[in-house]
Amino acid sequence: MSPSSARQRGPVVTVSSNKGGVGKTTVATNLAIYTRAIREDLPVLLVGLDDQGTIDRMFALRDLRPADGNLKHAWAERSLASSAQLGQYGVHFVPSPPDVALLKARAGDPRTLARILEQTDWQGLVILDTKSDLEALTQNAYHAADRILIPIADWSSLEEAEKIIALLERTGVGAARARIVFTLVDRRSRVGGAEGPTLFGRLRDEVRRRGWAYYTTALSRSPRVETLNSANRTPLSILHHAKGTEVHAQFRELTLEVLGDLGISDRLDLAPTRDEDDDEDEVWGAPARDRGGRAIGGAVRWVARWRR
Repeated sequence: MSPSSARQRGPVVTVSSNKGGVGKTTVATNLAIYTRAIREDLPVLLVGLDDQGTIDRMFALRDLRPADGNLKHAWAERSLASSAQLGQYGVHFVPSPPDVALLKARAGDPRTLARILEQTDWQGLVILDTKSDLEALTQNAYHAADRILIPIADWSSLEEAEKIIALLERTGVGAARARIVFTLVDRRSRVGGAEGPTLFGRLRDEVRRRGWAYYTTALSRSPRVETLNSANRTPLSILHHAKGTEVHAQFRELTLEVLGDLGISDRLDLAPTRDEDDDEDEVWGAPARDRGGRAIGGAVRWVARWRR
């Protein structure tokens, strides 16, 4: 994927974790909704690469019919254009296929989805929500993406993130496209007792040590948000149904970071601020450093400048 084609068709964000329960689909769906709220002029297309139907239930304006196009048809046509529907919150989406097994069989070439997106020529943001695996469709999403958001909620998901980073390097996509997103953060949880470091602090320190790129906005665990996803058949948006919660404000900040990182935030006020809990100024392009201030790992730590 060349930089020129990315500019022509608009940027693509993939949200991926091969560990379930870390808030992957919550990030993908609400990022789409917040983007539309912040940038009303920017079309957003959401595509789920699984057969769970969460996106369909959340965004469909009516019951889907057998005649409606879905991702299986779009894959066969090599374009998402005829299958995309306008959905709730002004977000377009492609209905999920009834079974992804056939799609996986047709996704042996990991660049197929990138070509489909180029043919679709979507003049806005595309968000890809992947299945919790590292199989063919997920790898297609990696090759198509300008940014790959990897949610980390605990040590297990951090170790799974390491597998994704290694896969990106091994397949030639490159880890430079990846961004860690800290999710389900409980700042009361401590490691080693009441006087020990917070779990979030330990995870963030480890991500820094490894030189991985990450966004500074961390999404807190919220029982109210969990209810939005599980209390009804139709999942509800954080923007409209969780006002007054920490996560409501945090998702806005995360969305601003992502848009700024993609270079499509030209109409937003993104004056940099300092996180009062942080111990250093963090700017995009700053290398990860050890305790002596020496650059480590040779990796570039792309972190946003805005408040957590």
